[in-house]
Amino acid sequence: MSAFPEQRLSIITLGVRDRKAMTAFYENVIGFENIGPPEMTMFNMGGFVLGLWEADKLAEDAGQVARPAEGFRNAALAYNARSIEEVNEIFARLETAGVTITTPPHKAFWGGYSGYFADPEGNAWEVAFNPFWTFDEAGRVVLPTGETA
Repeated sequence: MSAFPEQRLSIITLGVRDRKAMTAFYENVIGFENIGPPEMTMFNMGGFVLGLWEADKLAEDAGQVARPAEGFRNAALAYNARSIEEVNEIFARLETAGVTITTPPHKAFWGGYSGYFADPEGNAWEVAFNPFWTFDEAGRVVLPTGETA
């Protein structure tokens, strides 16, 4: 028996140094709407929540020691676009807004098209078009059945 009764995510929380500045970035540059209470930033991500919370508070809540958030964090968030053109349009808007592009969009080794940018505190975001995936009516990714694409 599995520990979890359902295979899904509910919330991803990024521990941040400057929540006010990070909230402003995600609202004003990325275009997300903050639906959280005053003590935490929360963005509705169509089936789960992306949270921003002060790193020291998150570490304390998780029973961990806060670590410096420098360099690559061994994780990336991703947005799957519906076309190569959409990927390019997103990166053009990010570049205009002065966002750090860490890997420009390109044909990826796995057969799709993707690039990466970093938010103001260095969290990696991939924007990709995967020609092997589709979306449901709500805009959620639908993985191919029985395949590992």
